[in-house]
Amino acid sequence: MALKIIRPGMFTTVQDCGRWGFQALGVGVSGAMDLFSHRRANALVGNKNVDATLEVTLLGPEIEFILDSAIAVAGAEFRLKLNDAFVQMHQALDVPAGSRLKFGERTKGARAYLAVAGGIDVPAVLGSRATHTVAGVGGFEGRALRAGDILKKGTAVSVRTSTEKTAKEYRPLLLPAGGAKLRVIAGPKGPGLLTTHRYTVSPQSNRVGYRLEGPAVFERSTGEMISTAVPTGAVQVPPTGHPILLMADHAPTGGYVVAATVITADLPLAGQLAPGDWVEFQVCTLEDADAALRDQEAAVDRR
Repeated sequence: MALKIIRPGMFTTVQDCGRWGFQALGVGVSGAMDLFSHRRANALVGNKNVDATLEVTLLGPEIEFILDSAIAVAGAEFRLKLNDAFVQMHQALDVPAGSRLKFGERTKGARAYLAVAGGIDVPAVLGSRATHTVAGVGGFEGRALRAGDILKKGTAVSVRTSTEKTAKEYRPLLLPAGGAKLRVIAGPKGPGLLTTHRYTVSPQSNRVGYRLEGPAVFERSTGEMISTAVPTGAVQVPPTGHPILLMADHAPTGGYVVAATVITADLPLAGQLAPGDWVEFQVCTLEDADAALRDQEAAVDRR
């Protein structure tokens, strides 16, 4: 047993890179909302990208470490306190057994990722440890963590870089400051008014999708269509005309018009949006999307 949840925070779950290869069977991918920060936290402690982390949402937890551990936190900016001392994010930390890590005030972004050397060890379901709470699958009993839960960690097999080196070289995600501009590829029907207005993330938003408040995307109702496959980042437009940005826990198919799809490189930024944040969409080319993803992948791998 490696760590104990003292306070769970608002919504803390076990996540990894997702449950790929089963969408045709109706099983969604799930996984970290901000894969960039998930992967960076893992890299800081020498884990593999696919190792499970804890995804912390909006209000962070308090965690007691039962065993000596190496940890790192990346993503949304929180004031972190290890026992009685404040510690930095985006660097590896050696945590003695009996220590407590407290997530304090959140200053920017929505989700942070806590990596423990060896990864969070929960049973894999269809090859992934990602939690999908709607389906009650994966993670720790298919649910968000609660006070008193005790988690295991795997065996650390990689040699992590020094704290001094990682603090200098690891570049965090550029977090949204009250909102973000997201690049998109236009859908078959075109983006409509999506790219000419600012939208706001509704409080009725979660890991399945963000309901966006603002003007109707199309002047006339688009109705419903025959269900088709939809990717994470698709901006669906139901008959009301008000868009929904599909996120990590969305269903594999949908029956609404897709006005546009957020490019892969901007999905981590979308994953850091909180209710009340504004969103603007900007059409880009496939070539731009490819270049942006290549640049991001280079940043993830840079050590």
